[in-house]
Amino acid sequence: MTGRIEVQRLPKQPGVAAWNAILPAQDAPRVLEKDSTADIAIIGGGFTGLSAARRLLQLDSSLKIALLEAGRIAEGPAGRNSGFMIDLPHDLASEDYAGHGMDADKRQTEQNRFAISFAGSAVEEYGITPEAYSPVGKTNAAASRRGENFNRAYGEHLTRMGERFEMLDAKAMREMTGVPYYSSGLFTPGTAVLQPALYIRGLAGGLSRTIALYENSPVVKMERQQDDWKLMTPKGSIRANKVILATNGHAESFGFFSRRLMHVFTYASMTRRLSDDEVRTLGGTPIWGVTPADPMGATVRRVSGTGGDRIVVRFRFTYDPSMEVSDARLAEVSRLHEKSFMRRFAMLENVPMEYRWAGHLCLSRNGVSAFGEVAQNMHAACCQNGLGTARGTLSGIAAAELVLNKPSELAESFLAQDAPARLPPEPVAWIGANAYLRYREWCAGTEC
Repeated sequence: MTGRIEVQRLPKQPGVAAWNAILPAQDAPRVLEKDSTADIAIIGGGFTGLSAARRLLQLDSSLKIALLEAGRIAEGPAGRNSGFMIDLPHDLASEDYAGHGMDADKRQTEQNRFAISFAGSAVEEYGITPEAYSPVGKTNAAASRRGENFNRAYGEHLTRMGERFEMLDAKAMREMTGVPYYSSGLFTPGTAVLQPALYIRGLAGGLSRTIALYENSPVVKMERQQDDWKLMTPKGSIRANKVILATNGHAESFGFFSRRLMHVFTYASMTRRLSDDEVRTLGGTPIWGVTPADPMGATVRRVSGTGGDRIVVRFRFTYDPSMEVSDARLAEVSRLHEKSFMRRFAMLENVPMEYRWAGHLCLSRNGVSAFGEVAQNMHAACCQNGLGTARGTLSGIAAAELVLNKPSELAESFLAQDAPARLPPEPVAWIGANAYLRYREWCAGTEC
Protein backbone atom coordinates (compact mmCIF):
# COMPACT_ATOMS: atom_id res chain seq x y z
CA MET A 1 0.00 0.00 0.00
CA THR A 2 1.40 3.40 -1.03
CA GLY A 3 1.30 6.55 1.05
CA ARG A 4 -1.60 7.95 -1.01
CA ILE A 5 -5.11 6.49 -1.10
CA GLU A 6 -7.95 7.64 -3.35
CA VAL A 7 -11.28 6.38 -1.99
CA GLN A 8 -13.05 4.58 -4.82
CA ARG A 9 -16.69 5.01 -3.75
CA LEU A 10 -18.83 6.37 -0.94
CA PRO A 11 -21.68 4.61 0.85
CA LYS A 12 -25.15 4.73 -0.72
CA GLN A 13 -28.00 3.87 1.66
CA PRO A 14 -31.06 2.23 0.03
CA GLY A 15 -34.43 3.41 1.36
CA VAL A 16 -35.28 5.20 4.59
CA ALA A 17 -33.60 4.18 7.86
CA ALA A 18 -36.88 3.66 9.70
CA TRP A 19 -35.43 3.27 13.19
CA ASN A 20 -34.06 6.78 12.83
CA ALA A 21 -37.06 8.20 10.98
CA ILE A 22 -39.47 7.46 13.85
CA LEU A 23 -37.29 9.38 16.33
CA PRO A 24 -37.33 13.15 16.85
CA ALA A 25 -35.25 15.03 14.29
CA GLN A 26 -31.52 15.21 14.92
CA ASP A 27 -29.67 18.44 15.54
CA ALA A 28 -27.85 19.91 12.56
CA PRO A 29 -24.66 17.97 11.83
CA ARG A 30 -21.21 19.22 12.67
CA VAL A 31 -19.36 19.10 9.34
CA LEU A 32 -15.57 19.20 9.02
CA GLU A 33 -14.98 22.51 7.25
CA LYS A 34 -11.37 23.30 8.08
CA ASP A 35 -7.99 21.64 8.56
CA SER A 36 -7.45 20.16 12.01
CA THR A 37 -5.33 17.66 13.92
CA ALA A 38 -5.90 14.70 16.23
CA ASP A 39 -3.93 12.00 17.97
CA ILE A 40 -6.19 9.31 16.52
CA ALA A 41 -8.71 9.59 13.70
CA ILE A 42 -11.56 7.09 13.32
CA ILE A 43 -13.29 6.64 9.97
CA GLY A 44 -16.88 5.41 10.42
CA GLY A 45 -19.54 6.26 12.98
CA GLY A 46 -21.26 2.91 13.49
CA PHE A 47 -20.98 0.37 16.30
CA THR A 48 -17.28 -0.21 15.57
CA GLY A 49 -16.10 3.37 15.28
CA LEU A 50 -18.07 4.69 18.24
CA SER A 51 -17.05 1.75 20.44
CA ALA A 52 -13.41 2.32 19.47
CA ALA A 53 -13.71 5.97 20.48
CA ARG A 54 -15.20 5.10 23.86
CA ARG A 55 -12.56 2.47 24.55
CA LEU A 56 -9.76 4.88 23.62
CA LEU A 57 -11.09 7.39 26.14
CA GLN A 58 -11.32 4.70 28.80
CA LEU A 59 -7.66 3.87 28.23
CA ASP A 60 -6.42 7.46 27.91
CA SER A 61 -8.82 10.32 28.55
CA SER A 62 -6.25 12.88 27.39
CA LEU A 63 -6.34 11.68 23.76
CA LYS A 64 -7.50 14.06 21.06
CA ILE A 65 -9.85 11.96 18.95
CA ALA A 66 -11.61 12.85 15.71
CA LEU A 67 -14.34 10.67 14.20
CA LEU A 68 -15.46 11.13 10.60
CA GLU A 69 -18.83 9.76 9.43
CA ALA A 70 -19.68 9.90 5.72
CA GLY A 71 -23.40 10.48 6.34
CA ARG A 72 -25.54 11.11 9.39
CA ILE A 73 -25.18 9.07 12.57
CA ALA A 74 -27.77 6.23 12.59
CA GLU A 75 -28.59 6.63 8.88
CA GLY A 76 -26.08 3.98 7.82
CA PRO A 77 -26.00 0.24 8.54
CA ALA A 78 -25.80 0.80 12.32
CA GLY A 79 -29.32 2.23 12.21
CA ARG A 80 -30.65 -0.33 9.72
CA ASN A 81 -30.18 -3.66 11.51
CA SER A 82 -32.74 -5.73 13.40
CA GLY A 83 -31.51 -4.54 16.79
CA PHE A 84 -30.46 -7.84 18.37
CA MET A 85 -27.14 -7.83 20.28
CA ILE A 86 -26.86 -11.60 20.55
CA ASP A 87 -24.67 -13.38 23.06
CA LEU A 88 -24.80 -16.97 21.79
CA PRO A 89 -23.45 -18.49 18.55
CA HIS A 90 -25.35 -16.97 15.64
CA ASP A 91 -23.67 -18.10 12.44
CA LEU A 92 -25.89 -16.92 9.57
CA ALA A 93 -24.17 -19.30 7.16
CA SER A 94 -25.09 -22.37 9.23
CA GLU A 95 -28.27 -24.41 9.25
CA ASP A 96 -29.16 -23.71 12.89
CA TYR A 97 -26.80 -20.90 14.02
CA ALA A 98 -24.29 -23.28 15.66
CA GLY A 99 -20.77 -21.99 15.11
CA HIS A 100 -17.36 -23.52 14.46
CA GLY A 101 -16.86 -25.97 17.30
CA MET A 102 -17.51 -26.03 21.02
CA ASP A 103 -14.40 -24.14 22.13
CA ALA A 104 -14.87 -21.44 19.51
CA ASP A 105 -18.56 -21.05 20.40
CA LYS A 106 -17.81 -20.70 24.10
CA ARG A 107 -15.11 -18.13 23.41
CA GLN A 108 -17.42 -16.20 21.08
CA THR A 109 -20.22 -16.25 23.66
CA GLU A 110 -17.92 -14.88 26.33
CA GLN A 111 -16.79 -12.09 24.01
CA ASN A 112 -20.35 -11.26 22.92
CA ARG A 113 -21.40 -10.93 26.55
CA PHE A 114 -18.54 -8.53 27.08
CA ALA A 115 -19.86 -6.45 24.16
CA ILE A 116 -23.36 -6.46 25.66
CA SER A 117 -21.95 -5.36 29.01
CA PHE A 118 -19.95 -2.61 27.28
CA ALA A 119 -23.12 -1.34 25.59
CA GLY A 120 -25.08 -1.48 28.84
CA SER A 121 -22.45 0.53 30.68
CA ALA A 122 -22.49 3.12 27.88
CA VAL A 123 -26.25 3.50 28.34
CA GLU A 124 -25.66 4.25 32.02
CA GLU A 125 -22.62 6.48 31.50
CA TYR A 126 -24.23 8.69 28.87
CA GLY A 127 -27.76 8.68 30.24
CA ILE A 128 -29.21 6.99 27.16
CA THR A 129 -32.92 6.23 27.50
CA PRO A 130 -33.61 2.59 28.52
CA GLU A 131 -35.77 2.23 25.41
CA ALA A 132 -32.52 2.05 23.44
CA TYR A 133 -31.20 -1.04 25.23
CA SER A 134 -33.27 -3.83 26.80
CA PRO A 135 -31.46 -6.98 28.06
CA VAL A 136 -34.60 -9.10 27.71
CA GLY A 137 -33.41 -12.06 25.62
CA LYS A 138 -34.82 -13.29 22.33
CA THR A 139 -36.74 -16.19 20.83
CA ASN A 140 -35.95 -18.33 17.81
CA ALA A 141 -39.44 -18.80 16.35
CA ALA A 142 -40.52 -21.87 14.38
CA ALA A 143 -43.50 -21.99 12.01
CA SER A 144 -42.93 -25.46 10.53
CA ARG A 145 -41.56 -28.89 11.27
CA ARG A 146 -38.33 -27.78 9.61
CA GLY A 147 -38.03 -24.85 11.99
CA GLU A 148 -38.82 -27.04 14.98
CA ASN A 149 -36.06 -29.44 13.95
CA PHE A 150 -33.58 -26.57 13.72
CA ASN A 151 -34.57 -25.36 17.18
CA ARG A 152 -34.23 -28.85 18.59
CA ALA A 153 -30.74 -29.23 17.12
CA TYR A 154 -29.75 -25.78 18.38
CA GLY A 155 -31.11 -26.61 21.84
CA GLU A 156 -28.97 -29.74 21.92
CA HIS A 157 -25.94 -27.63 21.01
CA LEU A 158 -26.72 -25.15 23.79
CA THR A 159 -27.08 -28.03 26.26
CA ARG A 160 -23.61 -29.25 25.36
CA MET A 161 -22.36 -25.69 25.89
CA GLY A 162 -24.00 -25.59 29.33
CA GLU A 163 -26.27 -22.68 28.33
CA ARG A 164 -29.78 -22.00 29.61
CA PHE A 165 -32.76 -21.90 27.29
CA GLU A 166 -36.50 -22.54 27.38
CA MET A 167 -38.65 -24.26 24.76
CA LEU A 168 -41.94 -22.43 24.19
CA ASP A 169 -45.08 -24.13 22.86
CA ALA A 170 -47.63 -22.69 20.44
CA LYS A 171 -49.72 -21.24 23.26
CA ALA A 172 -46.79 -19.36 24.74
CA MET A 173 -45.82 -18.04 21.31
CA ARG A 174 -49.36 -16.78 20.72
CA GLU A 175 -49.48 -15.12 24.13
CA MET A 176 -46.31 -13.24 23.23
CA THR A 177 -46.98 -12.34 19.58
CA GLY A 178 -50.80 -12.24 19.51
CA VAL A 179 -50.87 -14.50 16.43
CA PRO A 180 -51.25 -18.28 15.95
CA TYR A 181 -48.57 -18.45 13.25
CA TYR A 182 -45.74 -19.92 15.29
CA SER A 183 -45.80 -23.53 16.44
CA SER A 184 -42.94 -23.22 18.95
CA GLY A 185 -39.94 -21.19 20.01
CA LEU A 186 -36.58 -21.41 21.74
CA PHE A 187 -36.00 -18.59 24.23
CA THR A 188 -32.53 -17.59 25.42
CA PRO A 189 -32.15 -14.87 28.06
CA GLY A 190 -28.83 -13.23 27.22
CA THR A 191 -29.60 -11.09 24.17
CA ALA A 192 -29.99 -7.32 24.49
CA VAL A 193 -32.66 -5.89 22.20
CA LEU A 194 -31.87 -2.43 20.85
CA GLN A 195 -33.66 0.42 19.21
CA PRO A 196 -30.48 0.66 17.14
CA ALA A 197 -30.82 4.26 15.98
CA LEU A 198 -31.65 5.42 19.50
CA TYR A 199 -28.64 3.59 20.93
CA ILE A 200 -26.22 4.82 18.25
CA ARG A 201 -27.46 8.41 18.55
CA GLY A 202 -27.13 8.24 22.32
CA LEU A 203 -23.62 6.79 22.13
CA ALA A 204 -22.55 9.43 19.62
CA GLY A 205 -24.12 12.18 21.68
CA GLY A 206 -22.29 11.09 24.81
CA LEU A 207 -18.95 10.83 23.03
CA SER A 208 -19.35 14.18 21.27
CA ARG A 209 -18.89 15.91 24.63
CA THR A 210 -15.27 14.73 24.54
CA ILE A 211 -14.28 13.94 20.96
CA ALA A 212 -14.58 15.85 17.69
CA LEU A 213 -17.37 14.03 15.84
CA TYR A 214 -18.06 15.11 12.27
CA GLU A 215 -21.01 14.02 10.11
CA ASN A 216 -21.57 14.44 6.37
CA SER A 217 -17.76 14.41 6.19
CA PRO A 218 -16.70 11.49 3.99
CA VAL A 219 -13.01 10.77 3.66
CA VAL A 220 -12.24 10.94 -0.06
CA LYS A 221 -8.46 10.84 0.01
CA MET A 222 -5.64 9.96 2.44
CA GLU A 223 -1.96 10.81 2.30
CA ARG A 224 0.96 9.64 4.35
CA GLN A 225 2.90 12.68 5.61
CA GLN A 226 6.02 11.73 7.57
CA ASP A 227 4.70 9.83 10.62
CA ASP A 228 1.09 11.02 10.22
CA TRP A 229 -1.91 10.48 7.97
CA LYS A 230 -3.80 13.36 6.40
CA LEU A 231 -7.46 12.47 5.89
CA MET A 232 -9.18 14.73 3.37
CA THR A 233 -12.91 15.39 3.13
CA PRO A 234 -14.70 17.67 0.62
CA LYS A 235 -14.38 20.70 2.92
CA GLY A 236 -11.54 20.01 5.35
CA SER A 237 -8.92 17.60 6.61
CA ILE A 238 -7.67 15.86 9.74
CA ARG A 239 -4.00 15.13 10.32
CA ALA A 240 -3.57 12.28 12.81
CA ASN A 241 -0.75 10.03 13.92
CA LYS A 242 -2.93 6.91 13.90
CA VAL A 243 -6.08 5.88 12.07
CA ILE A 244 -8.77 3.28 12.79
CA LEU A 245 -10.67 2.19 9.70
CA ALA A 246 -14.17 1.26 10.95
CA THR A 247 -15.94 1.12 7.60
CA ASN A 248 -16.94 -2.57 7.49
CA GLY A 249 -17.33 -3.56 3.82
CA HIS A 250 -16.17 -0.18 2.59
CA ALA A 251 -12.64 -1.13 3.63
CA GLU A 252 -12.48 -2.34 0.03
CA SER A 253 -13.35 1.18 -1.18
CA PHE A 254 -10.17 2.33 0.56
CA GLY A 255 -8.13 -0.24 -1.39
CA PHE A 256 -7.88 -2.92 1.30
CA PHE A 257 -8.95 -6.61 1.20
CA SER A 258 -9.75 -6.54 -2.52
CA ARG A 259 -11.85 -9.55 -3.60
CA ARG A 260 -11.90 -10.86 -0.04
CA LEU A 261 -15.11 -9.25 1.24
CA MET A 262 -18.65 -10.37 0.43
CA HIS A 263 -21.06 -7.45 0.16
CA VAL A 264 -24.50 -8.65 1.18
CA PHE A 265 -27.66 -6.63 1.67
CA THR A 266 -30.54 -7.58 3.92
CA TYR A 267 -33.97 -5.96 3.69
CA ALA A 268 -36.65 -4.85 6.12
CA SER A 269 -40.00 -3.05 6.25
CA MET A 270 -41.79 -1.25 9.09
CA THR A 271 -45.51 -0.62 9.38
CA ARG A 272 -47.11 2.70 10.02
CA ARG A 273 -48.04 3.45 13.61
CA LEU A 274 -50.79 1.11 14.83
CA SER A 275 -53.98 2.69 16.15
CA ASP A 276 -55.25 1.92 19.64
CA ASP A 277 -57.95 -0.33 18.15
CA GLU A 278 -55.37 -2.21 16.07
CA VAL A 279 -53.17 -2.70 19.14
CA ARG A 280 -56.13 -4.19 21.02
CA THR A 281 -57.01 -6.40 18.05
CA LEU A 282 -53.45 -7.71 17.84
CA GLY A 283 -53.05 -8.45 21.54
CA GLY A 284 -49.86 -10.10 22.72
CA THR A 285 -47.14 -8.26 24.59
CA PRO A 286 -46.19 -4.70 23.60
CA ILE A 287 -42.51 -5.38 22.92
CA TRP A 288 -41.10 -8.60 21.50
CA GLY A 289 -38.71 -9.84 18.86
CA VAL A 290 -38.19 -13.20 17.19
CA THR A 291 -35.39 -14.42 15.00
CA PRO A 292 -36.23 -17.28 12.64
CA ALA A 293 -35.36 -20.85 13.61
CA ASP A 294 -34.08 -21.17 10.03
CA PRO A 295 -31.46 -18.42 9.52
CA MET A 296 -32.95 -17.63 6.10
CA GLY A 297 -36.42 -17.00 7.53
CA ALA A 298 -38.07 -13.77 8.69
CA THR A 299 -37.03 -11.78 11.73
CA VAL A 300 -40.07 -10.04 13.22
CA ARG A 301 -40.24 -7.39 15.92
CA ARG A 302 -43.03 -5.49 17.60
CA VAL A 303 -41.89 -2.18 19.03
CA SER A 304 -43.70 0.19 21.35
CA GLY A 305 -42.39 3.54 22.51
CA THR A 306 -41.00 6.53 20.66
CA GLY A 307 -42.67 6.40 17.27
CA GLY A 308 -45.64 4.35 18.53
CA ASP A 309 -46.56 0.69 18.17
CA ARG A 310 -45.17 -0.80 14.96
CA ILE A 311 -44.16 -4.13 13.45
CA VAL A 312 -40.91 -4.78 11.60
CA VAL A 313 -40.36 -7.65 9.15
CA ARG A 314 -36.90 -8.49 7.86
CA PHE A 315 -35.81 -11.18 5.41
CA ARG A 316 -34.11 -11.71 2.05
CA PHE A 317 -30.35 -11.54 1.48
CA THR A 318 -28.67 -10.58 -1.79
CA TYR A 319 -25.01 -10.55 -2.77
CA ASP A 320 -24.17 -7.22 -4.43
CA PRO A 321 -20.44 -6.58 -5.07
CA SER A 322 -21.34 -3.10 -6.37
CA MET A 323 -22.40 -2.18 -2.79
CA GLU A 324 -25.59 -0.70 -4.24
CA VAL A 325 -29.25 -1.73 -4.39
CA SER A 326 -31.71 -0.38 -6.96
CA ASP A 327 -35.09 1.15 -6.13
CA ALA A 328 -36.70 -1.60 -8.21
CA ARG A 329 -35.05 -4.28 -6.08
CA LEU A 330 -36.17 -2.57 -2.89
CA ALA A 331 -39.76 -2.37 -4.16
CA GLU A 332 -39.70 -6.03 -5.18
CA VAL A 333 -38.51 -7.21 -1.78
CA SER A 334 -40.96 -4.94 0.06
CA ARG A 335 -43.81 -6.79 -1.67
CA LEU A 336 -42.44 -10.03 -0.25
CA HIS A 337 -42.39 -8.41 3.21
CA GLU A 338 -46.04 -7.43 2.82
CA LYS A 339 -46.96 -11.03 2.04
CA SER A 340 -44.91 -12.27 5.01
CA PHE A 341 -46.63 -9.71 7.25
CA MET A 342 -50.11 -10.74 6.10
CA ARG A 343 -49.39 -14.46 6.65
CA ARG A 344 -48.73 -13.62 10.28
CA PHE A 345 -50.98 -10.63 10.98
CA ALA A 346 -54.15 -11.18 8.95
CA MET A 347 -56.13 -9.20 11.53
CA LEU A 348 -54.13 -6.12 10.50
CA GLU A 349 -54.97 -6.31 6.80
CA ASN A 350 -55.43 -2.53 6.54
CA VAL A 351 -52.02 -1.73 8.02
CA PRO A 352 -49.50 -0.79 5.30
CA MET A 353 -45.74 -0.68 5.45
CA GLU A 354 -44.58 2.90 5.91
CA TYR A 355 -40.82 2.40 5.57
CA ARG A 356 -38.69 0.07 3.46
CA TRP A 357 -34.91 -0.16 3.48
CA ALA A 358 -31.84 -2.28 2.94
CA GLY A 359 -28.71 -2.54 5.04
CA HIS A 360 -25.18 -3.41 3.91
CA LEU A 361 -23.57 -6.42 5.59
CA CYS A 362 -20.00 -7.57 5.09
CA LEU A 363 -19.03 -11.23 5.32
CA SER A 364 -15.91 -13.18 4.51
CA ARG A 365 -15.93 -16.54 2.81
CA ASN A 366 -14.23 -18.18 5.81
CA GLY A 367 -16.19 -16.25 8.47
CA VAL A 368 -13.31 -14.15 9.83
CA SER A 369 -12.86 -10.43 10.36
CA ALA A 370 -10.73 -8.02 8.33
CA PHE A 371 -8.67 -6.81 11.26
CA GLY A 372 -5.20 -5.50 11.98
CA GLU A 373 -2.60 -3.10 10.63
CA VAL A 374 -3.17 -2.54 6.91
CA ALA A 375 -0.66 0.29 6.50
CA GLN A 376 1.78 2.01 8.83
CA ASN A 377 -0.22 3.37 11.79
CA MET A 378 -3.53 2.44 10.15
CA HIS A 379 -5.62 -0.38 11.62
CA ALA A 380 -8.74 -1.96 10.15
CA ALA A 381 -11.63 -3.24 12.27
CA CYS A 382 -13.96 -4.44 9.54
CA CYS A 383 -16.03 -7.36 8.21
CA GLN A 384 -18.46 -8.20 11.03
CA ASN A 385 -20.02 -11.21 9.23
CA GLY A 386 -23.58 -9.99 9.69
CA LEU A 387 -23.24 -9.51 13.46
CA GLY A 388 -22.49 -5.81 13.54
CA THR A 389 -24.02 -4.94 16.89
CA ALA A 390 -21.93 -7.32 18.99
CA ARG A 391 -19.05 -8.09 16.63
CA GLY A 392 -18.70 -4.47 15.61
CA THR A 393 -18.56 -3.40 19.23
CA LEU A 394 -15.89 -5.99 19.96
CA SER A 395 -13.71 -5.15 16.97
CA GLY A 396 -13.86 -1.47 17.85
CA ILE A 397 -12.73 -2.20 21.40
CA ALA A 398 -9.96 -4.49 20.14
CA ALA A 399 -8.75 -1.92 17.61
CA ALA A 400 -8.52 0.74 20.30
CA GLU A 401 -6.46 -1.55 22.52
CA LEU A 402 -4.23 -2.53 19.61
CA VAL A 403 -3.60 1.08 18.55
CA LEU A 404 -2.52 2.02 22.07
CA ASN A 405 -0.38 -1.12 22.45
CA LYS A 406 -2.37 -2.28 25.47
CA PRO A 407 -2.15 -6.00 26.32
CA SER A 408 -5.44 -7.41 25.11
CA GLU A 409 -6.74 -10.97 24.84
CA LEU A 410 -9.54 -9.61 22.67
CA ALA A 411 -7.18 -8.00 20.17
CA GLU A 412 -5.04 -11.13 20.14
CA SER A 413 -8.09 -13.26 19.33
CA PHE A 414 -8.85 -11.08 16.30
CA LEU A 415 -5.21 -11.07 15.18
CA ALA A 416 -5.05 -14.87 15.49
CA GLN A 417 -7.70 -15.32 12.82
CA ASP A 418 -6.79 -16.25 9.27
CA ALA A 419 -6.98 -13.57 6.61
CA PRO A 420 -10.31 -13.32 4.75
CA ALA A 421 -10.31 -15.91 1.99
CA ARG A 422 -10.21 -14.80 -1.64
CA LEU A 423 -13.52 -14.90 -3.50
CA PRO A 424 -14.10 -16.58 -6.86
CA PRO A 425 -14.01 -14.23 -9.86
CA GLU A 426 -17.10 -12.37 -11.03
CA PRO A 427 -19.65 -13.18 -12.30
CA VAL A 428 -19.08 -16.64 -10.86
CA ALA A 429 -19.29 -15.36 -7.27
CA TRP A 430 -22.45 -13.31 -7.98
CA ILE A 431 -24.25 -16.17 -9.71
CA GLY A 432 -23.21 -18.78 -7.15
CA ALA A 433 -23.91 -16.69 -4.04
CA ASN A 434 -27.34 -15.48 -5.12
CA ALA A 435 -28.39 -18.90 -6.38
CA TYR A 436 -27.40 -20.39 -3.02
CA LEU A 437 -29.26 -17.68 -1.10
CA ARG A 438 -32.44 -18.15 -3.14
CA TYR A 439 -32.23 -21.93 -2.67
CA ARG A 440 -31.83 -21.54 1.11
CA GLU A 441 -34.78 -19.14 1.16
CA TRP A 442 -36.92 -21.57 -0.83
CA CYS A 443 -36.04 -24.33 1.64
CA ALA A 444 -37.07 -22.07 4.54
CA GLY A 445 -40.63 -21.98 3.20
CA THR A 446 -43.12 -20.75 5.80
CA GLU A 447 -40.30 -19.57 8.06
CA CYS A 448 -40.07 -16.55 5.72
